[in-house]
Amino acid sequence: MTLAPYACDPRTSRGRRFPEPAAPTRSDFQRDRDRIVHSTAFRRLVYKTQVFLNHEGDLFRTRLTHSLEVAQLGRSIARTLKLNEDLVEAIALAHDLGHTPFGHAGQDALNNCLKTHNPESAGFEHNLQSLRVVDSLEERYPAYNGLNLTFETREGILKHCSRRNARHIEAREPVGVAHRFVAQDSSGPRWQQPSLEAQLANLADEIAYNAHDIDDGVRSGLLGMDQLEDVALFSQYRRETELANPGLQGRRLLFETIRRMLSAQVYNVIDATLGAVRKAAPANVDAVREHPPLVCFDEEMASRSASLKRFLLQNLYRHPQVVETTQAAKQVVRDLFEAYMADPAQMPQAHIDRFDGIDMPHAAGAKPERVVADYIAGMTDRFAAKEHERLMGRSVFPA
Repeated sequence: MTLAPYACDPRTSRGRRFPEPAAPTRSDFQRDRDRIVHSTAFRRLVYKTQVFLNHEGDLFRTRLTHSLEVAQLGRSIARTLKLNEDLVEAIALAHDLGHTPFGHAGQDALNNCLKTHNPESAGFEHNLQSLRVVDSLEERYPAYNGLNLTFETREGILKHCSRRNARHIEAREPVGVAHRFVAQDSSGPRWQQPSLEAQLANLADEIAYNAHDIDDGVRSGLLGMDQLEDVALFSQYRRETELANPGLQGRRLLFETIRRMLSAQVYNVIDATLGAVRKAAPANVDAVREHPPLVCFDEEMASRSASLKRFLLQNLYRHPQVVETTQAAKQVVRDLFEAYMADPAQMPQAHIDRFDGIDMPHAAGAKPERVVADYIAGMTDRFAAKEHERLMGRSVFPA
């Protein structure tokens, strides 16, 4: 496929941190994707929470199935926009590698643990942790830590980053993956954008979780189809489905409604993005960085998507049953952190060996609290629960 002039071309990539010869049959972005798929962190995603914990049901989304859905949506849109599909897929598959067990509950608990232990700590950011995974924590190659991915993939993985952490990264990697968060000119801060492929992976993430959280919410019984009648983005396509399929009920009605909703959002992104790109007329990838985000919904769809997110926040993520599980998950993470800090010998020796203070890329050094955070962040839900039961002598989750 011919790429658009503003797409990322692997032949003009900004390269890897450790130079390598080109592969004979794959582009650099294809190699990135393949390295991610074969990584240990990627395999762990199958047992990491999206909304519902792994033990709560076999059919709920996990971080792995979510990442696959993001990749599918991203590739479909990228092909029409003539963006680099392989790069979009690589970013999509890697974007959650740094997530803790127990989803956002685990992330919040680990962030609080770090800041409580050391008020000067930069805390925990899962996007930054994903970058740490691919840059430092994976151990697969003889010559370097990490997966040695291209700049473009790493830039897309670092979707968000605090200015404090961005400055640390920029000090080690000038004009690197964090530069857009700290860029300045004579007038002050100048926020830049990542590639269109990174922007697309970000929006595909939003589209995917909005849709599958409806599915999982209804499957769990915490959401009802009648509740969703108040959500314009859902109710419109439910009416269309019922008109086209009189008498359709149950799971088939839900699936077809979500399918139509997804298709509408995909086509909306394509049309809105093509319009934004025509108006901005970026000549190349570097020009993309100087514009506001160009991968987008139109105004109406953006409003409807935001309304759906608010609905899910109030009715699913803050549902008493989810909150109860969330509090238990936070307790597990807090207890693990305190236990390992008090007795590091409870961790595998390979992690204890990192207490020697040797600096790691994109980190403040191998301080004990950061090593402990890395270890906990890499756990799956079930391993964290088993470790907690081993160390505490009790289980906080129902059998």
